[in-house]
Amino acid sequence: METSRRAGDRGLEAPLPTRGPWWNVGRPIRPTARFLMETEAHVYALAVSASVLLSFYPFLIVMLSFCRNILHWPAAVEAIYLALDDFMPGDLGAFIKRNLPLRGHLQLTSMFLLLFTANGVFEPLEVALNRIWGVRVNRSYLKNQLVSLGMIFLCGGLALVSFMLSALNQQWISDWVGPHPKAVLWFNILVFKLAAVPISILALFMIYWLLPNRKIPPVRVAPVAILVGLALEGLKYVNLLVWHALRDKLAREYGVFHNSVTILLWSFVGALVILAGAEWAARHSGQDQVD
Repeated sequence: METSRRAGDRGLEAPLPTRGPWWNVGRPIRPTARFLMETEAHVYALAVSASVLLSFYPFLIVMLSFCRNILHWPAAVEAIYLALDDFMPGDLGAFIKRNLPLRGHLQLTSMFLLLFTANGVFEPLEVALNRIWGVRVNRSYLKNQLVSLGMIFLCGGLALVSFMLSALNQQWISDWVGPHPKAVLWFNILVFKLAAVPISILALFMIYWLLPNRKIPPVRVAPVAILVGLALEGLKYVNLLVWHALRDKLAREYGVFHNSVTILLWSFVGALVILAGAEWAARHSGQDQVD
């Protein structure tokens, strides 16, 4: 009797709910989403974004001074302004350009600030990447500063190459398109995208590959660098879509500081995207080793 009752109870049990097709589709990204919800990831991203805010203006001054006073290349200066409009739409880009120095020698103070604050970008980024890849020992402070200095020159050099490639094509585009300012501007933006996106992907690859305190197989991070580079490019268009509403909200809440807060917020989101890519690469690398 007891056995039949148990069998009947099992027969009356409600079937387990079936999971829809989206459950399997979202399975690969759920660990990354959980990682992005961790407090530690937000702390690292905020530290990186704060250093980006501190180094952004000195970086522009150094680049402009180098192109204007050492290279004596106005087209390169225009390429920097074009990149600024691409990253900072609307009033923010115009505000930054109005407050950049238009003349003068290479700013040694800006160079020092750039080196000091940019080191602050790579310091928490190295700790975050070490945490993601399971490295328990970070580099010493001196080694971290040396590696960060090398990454500064590497990424700064890649940015300069992007500006120079855009500048080299500006004169050719003007001659080819003719007296059509809107067409010239559109083609300049297209050429800048074609140069900037691959160079940004290369910079991300170098960061993923060289910054952690362990040997990283290049094949593990190359695909992720491509995906993250394209994601950061797509983030610019998201910025364009929400720019007016975000600008008005931040202006009401932060007043004269809304431009700085805007840079900080978007740098924070970009840092989270970069960390998400690193987490993806490290997790799949571990799964491959287990397999």
